[in-house]
Parts: sequence; C-alpha cells; structure tokens
Amino acid sequence: MAKDRKPDDARPRGGAPRSGGGNPNRARAGGRSGRTRPPTQVVADAHKRPWGLIAGALAVVVFATAVITYAVVQVNEANADKLASITEISGVESAEYSPGQDHVTTEVDYTEAPPVGGPHDGTWADCTGTVYDVDIRHENAVHSLEHGAVWITYDPELVSDADIDTLSDLVDGTSGRMLSPYAGLGSPISLQAWNHSLKVDSASDERVEKFADFMTYQRSPYGDGDERNALAFPEPGASCENPAFAADPLVEGEGSAPVGPSDMPSDEDQG
Repeated sequence: MAKDRKPDDARPRGGAPRSGGGNPNRARAGGRSGRTRPPTQVVADAHKRPWGLIAGALAVVVFATAVITYAVVQVNEANADKLASITEISGVESAEYSPGQDHVTTEVDYTEAPPVGGPHDGTWADCTGTVYDVDIRHENAVHSLEHGAVWITYDPELVSDADIDTLSDLVDGTSGRMLSPYAGLGSPISLQAWNHSLKVDSASDERVEKFADFMTYQRSPYGDGDERNALAFPEPGASCENPAFAADPLVEGEGSAPVGPSDMPSDEDQG
C-alpha cells in the first residue's frame, strides 16, 4: 500500500520560495515577486548660489540708497537756506512807514539814505529786473518799494566792476528788482525793501542774495502771524512795469515828471 504523503515540512508557509536564502520581504514590495529596480538617484547641488542675481540685487539696493541719501541731503540744504523771518539776516535795519504815504511832486528829505519808505512820487521806477546806469530819482524809487520791489544800490567809487557785474546778474530780468548807482552812499552796497535795508561791503556777501530772494514781493517778512507784517509793502499785486521810465529814467536832482504810468498827487491815495 502506498503511504500517505505528508505535507512537505521544508516548504515555508505563505508561498515563499523553498531555498535560495532570499529575503522574504522582497516579494512584498509593490505586491510583486522578484527583484525591483533601484530608484534613480537625483543629486542636487544644494550649495550652489545664484551669484549673478544676488550681485544684481545688491547693486539695485546700493543705487537706491545713494539716490535717497542724495535727495535727503538736497532737501536738508534747501531747508537750511530757507528763511522764516528777515531777522535771520544779520545787519538788517528796519523802519516803520505805514501804508498810505503821500504822493508828491516835490523833493523829499528822507530820513534814511537810501530811503526805505515815506512820501514819494506818483510815478514809479521800472522794477522788472532793471539795471540802471544812473542814480535814479529817489522819490520814484520809493514808489517801486511800495509795490514790493527790492532796490539794490552801490557807490561807484567803492565797488569793483566785478561787484557790479555780480549785482547785475542778481537783478537783470527778475521781476521786483532794480539796480542803480547811488552817489555818496557811504557804503559799497546797500539793499532796500519797504521798511528794510541792509548795507554790505561786497557783492560776494551771502546776505546780498538772501535779502534779495527773501524780500522781493515779500508780504510776511517776520513770518506768518507776526503783527509787524502790517508794515510790509503796502501794494501787493501792483505793477512794476514802466518801460518809459526804464528807457529814459529820471535822475536824482531832476524835477518830477509823468514818465509812463503815474498817480496824481494825493494825500489819500496809496499808490
């Protein structure tokens, strides 16, 4: 009789291979038996830097910083030169001529020399950036101050040609300014605005340009809200144009004449 066959105790349960010393876990991966292909290894260079982009970004940052720094410096310098009050200019003398000064055809004996206010002729001297080569009649010049002009004068015996050129460049073509020689001035240069004057020794004095820039058509020479501004030039908006006077100016010592626009003499008129 044939013997009953016994199960092969040497065969592992679960269908694993009988021999070969294989790893029983190999068949589990992916549910497939046999060897699996090793994954492709991608090597990335983690230490590589985009130096070109970094350099470009740094250049942009440096450039932007330089631009901002330059702008800040320019603003600070502009603010440093900006005046809030005429009192910030050393050496300025002041007077107290109120609006409504008389218009006269006679010669006026002014307290200040050059004058900065008071009665004046009905005709104003052209003050549209006019450079005169004669000592213009003072009564006409004061009328220009009433209109907001800055009148720069110089003693031809005490200044150089270079100084005259510098003053001419400051005045020429700038509305609200005029320049003329002034005999016997007693100072090389003197600047006048209504109720204010400044005497200096040289056209290179930085106060010359500061005074001219600040006082031309200046309605608030002492800063906003100061009651002294009530004595600022009386006629804002009045014209500085008188081409007839510019072409044939009245000279100091001459009598009054209606050269160009003129106001009739009056004790009440303001300009």
